[in-house]
Amino acid sequence: MESFMTAKIRAVGAKRSGKGLGRTGLLAAGGALVLMATAACGSGSAGAQNDFRPVKQTDGTLTVWVDSSRLAAAKLYQKEHPSVKMDIVTYDGDANGSNYLRTKVSLFDRTRHGWPDVVFSTQNNETSWAVQAGFTAPLDKGLIPKSTLAGWAKGANDPCTVNGTLYCLRNDLAQTVLWYNAPLMKKWGYQVPTTWEQYEALGKKVASEHPGYLVGSAGDVFTPEIYLWAAKCGANHITGPKAVTVDTGSATCKRMATLLDNLIEKKALSLSSVFSSDFDKNAADKILMMPGPSWYGGSLFEGSFKTPAHRIAVAPMPQWAGDSHPSVGDVGGGTWLLSAHSAHLKAATAFLTWATTSDDYQGKQAPGYPAYAPAARTWLAHKASSGYYAGDITRPLRTAADQVWTGWGYGQFSQEAIWAATVTPGLTAGKSIVSMLPAWENAIANYARTDGYKVSR
Repeated sequence: MESFMTAKIRAVGAKRSGKGLGRTGLLAAGGALVLMATAACGSGSAGAQNDFRPVKQTDGTLTVWVDSSRLAAAKLYQKEHPSVKMDIVTYDGDANGSNYLRTKVSLFDRTRHGWPDVVFSTQNNETSWAVQAGFTAPLDKGLIPKSTLAGWAKGANDPCTVNGTLYCLRNDLAQTVLWYNAPLMKKWGYQVPTTWEQYEALGKKVASEHPGYLVGSAGDVFTPEIYLWAAKCGANHITGPKAVTVDTGSATCKRMATLLDNLIEKKALSLSSVFSSDFDKNAADKILMMPGPSWYGGSLFEGSFKTPAHRIAVAPMPQWAGDSHPSVGDVGGGTWLLSAHSAHLKAATAFLTWATTSDDYQGKQAPGYPAYAPAARTWLAHKASSGYYAGDITRPLRTAADQVWTGWGYGQFSQEAIWAATVTPGLTAGKSIVSMLPAWENAIANYARTDGYKVSR
């Protein structure tokens, strides 16, 4: 058989990013190609994609759009499937909410050609526009078996589910845990906190006994996703199609905001971004604890900070005392979408399934914690055997994967942009987070209304 090893790889509008398939899947992908999708509402959708009818299916080149971090996945798939002719396109992955994909899809809709077959996005909210636009195909109506879809972590595909229909697949998770310096905690005789009350008390103690050392950072735009999401602050509750409830004045919001203010005042929390040269130079070696997502281990501690091996350990995210329903936040991840315009659904579905479930990529090469649970087990085993971490990282990360609080939604508007515009300048000016909660709520409401959301408060 003729081989198509010479896959084309090209870049379109690329910017620097901010951050094998089972036979069952192949057979299912070749089955019932005339699928019916229900009206699109649900988490963040603004419209409907009714009566999905695939275009005429043909053989031909499979066009796949990926960001630079997922380029390895597309290349590996091509290597393992040399008979598949592919056009691999790199783009910014919609990093930092660039909306590049949406802009290009709008252009393709007008010209009636150019749509990619499969797209990776760093954003979890693409369904908020892609379903209404008729761009993304329903995956659970005959394309991917239910037995395969059952393998995703609890709630992982919630951002992809619109009115009960699945329109994308979650690539990786960014569940929050508590990273800490194990030798330093032991040396100073401190216990790893299990509650937020203990965390705050220890932060104040560290500020007094070891000034300059940190128990976290509040200097990034995803601070609310680490702390306030985990605390069940109802600032971003997507309740339906273009509907959101915003309440930053709740007790849960105020309690976490007060905790952050208290630790900022004691200088136990940094106000510098963990990605800044200032933090790298002055604070990276002063971290005692750091609540943050699953990717902090490889990206920050091992990568940016060059923290020596056998120091960094993982513990569960602290919880409020007496709360019997543990909750964590989420800082990132990404999604794969299959185009409803694809004339190569069988090949596209095969690639999509492989890219999200394959041990060869997700388990052994993927930079982030796989959303597909069986691949996550392989990924965790690989990380645990690296010899870098102190103690067990498997149980805390695996447990947190099923504890992401569902009350924080995936709207079309960017919470990170809102925080950056509303809260970050105030923090820099010395204002407390508690004092800025009303302004934050107003800003969320205004951004949401601009994007066509009905806001309840």
